[in-house]
Amino acid sequence: MLAAAAGMLLAAAGPSAATEESRELVDLPPMMRDHMLTNMRDHLAALDEILGELADGNTEAAAAIAEKRLGMSSMGLHGAAHLAKFMPPAMAQIGTQMHQAASRFVIAAQDAELEPGREAQRKVYRALQQVTENCNACHQGYRIR
Repeated sequence: MLAAAAGMLLAAAGPSAATEESRELVDLPPMMRDHMLTNMRDHLAALDEILGELADGNTEAAAAIAEKRLGMSSMGLHGAAHLAKFMPPAMAQIGTQMHQAASRFVIAAQDAELEPGREAQRKVYRALQQVTENCNACHQGYRIR
């Protein structure tokens, strides 16, 4: 996976690996830039809500938030097809991988309801980490201003 490779490179380089100058600037029209920033802020808010639901033991609620706001079914809501036209192909690929990982998280969270226990819990958190791994890869590689 592209995001996994980026994550390994960043881990090896340390937290200051990406600077403003080293990240690729993606020049978006102002309206598209604002739209993308709104999406990214909503993604972060959704992750916060998911973590809150998981902390409360509500995996079904966490799964619902993930699919509605981060999963593959959210791509139309976020205007992904319109935004992708302005992105470098690798950036668009990371975004798609994030949405796919979010939908896989939904399955892991739903499975955890059927098979409770520490192993199921680990699978849920691992699946969530695969979502944020893609977020991190994109933010470490690209900037829009």
